[in-house]
Amino acid sequence: MKGDPMSNEKNFEVMAGIFKALSDPTRLRIVHQLAEGEKCVQDLHEGTGKDMSTISRHLTILKIHKVIESRREKTFIYYKLKSKFILDLFPCLGSMLGEIRKEEF
Repeated sequence: MKGDPMSNEKNFEVMAGIFKALSDPTRLRIVHQLAEGEKCVQDLHEGTGKDMSTISRHLTILKIHKVIESRREKTFIYYKLKSKFILDLFPCLGSMLGEIRKEEF
């Protein structure tokens, strides 16, 4: 089907990269925190309990895969979601989690 984003192999590669970027619990927490708005590394450190070098490493991966973007203000770098559409995945995954939990019992 022409114009269908699912008919383009490159689109599958980009989507796989996004899922790879989200495949770590810390990175999911970071995305969840950024849903509230722009934050610096210190804010994300406080919200996750992870050390700042770990947060920075995860932010780099999210940035490479275009999940987040950043801006510099004096000595701070602030991060935000590149697109709020990424948040649409959370309710879907929550529904899947509910189904998985039902199967466990």
